[in-house]
Amino acid sequence: MSQKITTFLMFEGAAEEAMTFYISLFDDAKILAVTRYGPEGPGAEGSVQHATFTLAGQEYMAIDSSMPHAFTFTPAISLYVQCDSEEEIERLYAALSEKGGPLMPLDSYGFSRRFGWVADRFGVSWQLNLP
Repeated sequence: MSQKITTFLMFEGAAEEAMTFYISLFDDAKILAVTRYGPEGPGAEGSVQHATFTLAGQEYMAIDSSMPHAFTFTPAISLYVQCDSEEEIERLYAALSEKGGPLMPLDSYGFSRRFGWVADRFGVSWQLNLP
């Protein structure tokens, strides 16, 4: 049975780059399907009209919007990752914050022994937790 609710990420020309980056970071991750815009548009030829991919077994959708928008991703919605080790949280924090930006540096905040919040180079917000 497929998921009833799926996280949907809208990019403006970087969907494939983002998916490829994300699947390189997580186990049980792969691009499942990609449909591209053709020469007739309305998006740029070859850009992602619709795609599905998985990260740690969780399914996501992504598109490259064919129209510019006055909005983008916001930290008010983030992907929350429960990490299994100090090495994993350090690796993910370093990779996701590269060309992005920290929202909360890795530290102990009382509610977690190790937690960090980062916006990646695509603007997607990630909360990383080591319970």
